Amino acid sequence: MPEGQNDEPVGGRADRRPAGELEASVLAALWAADGPRTPGAVQLELGGGLARTTVTTILTRLHAKGAVTRARSGRGYAYAPAQDSPGLTARRMHAELDKDEDRGTVLARFVSDLSPEDEQLLRTLLDTGPPEGGPATTGDTP
Repeated sequence: MPEGQNDEPVGGRADRRPAGELEASVLAALWAADGPRTPGAVQLELGGGLARTTVTTILTRLHAKGAVTRARSGRGYAYAPAQDSPGLTARRMHAELDKDEDRGTVLARFVSDLSPEDEQLLRTLLDTGPPEGGPATTGDTP
């Protein structure tokens, strides 16, 4: 290794989580809950290893992204998921598709990379529509 360099992450934090892991954990806690949760309740659900302020920051960011809703609860907010996990994934896929002007090429490349099983599933869904009782759309509600 060149002199003056080391393999320690920038800032000296070897325990840093991968990007998105905290958001995923917070969303999982909200999906498992039976109703809206305050940051303190989410913190307890996650085992208390995070500061309440960290959980509040994550929830605020998720709200800004439209992944959670919030309503006043005392002096703060209680948060709930805006959609279930498949709905959130579909929303992310739409957001990525909307970033490119050439939707046809993006979709063509996406489909060309599907496994034969996923390709057949997509064909079936396009031919028959969503399953009975399933959502009529991919979740345009924020």
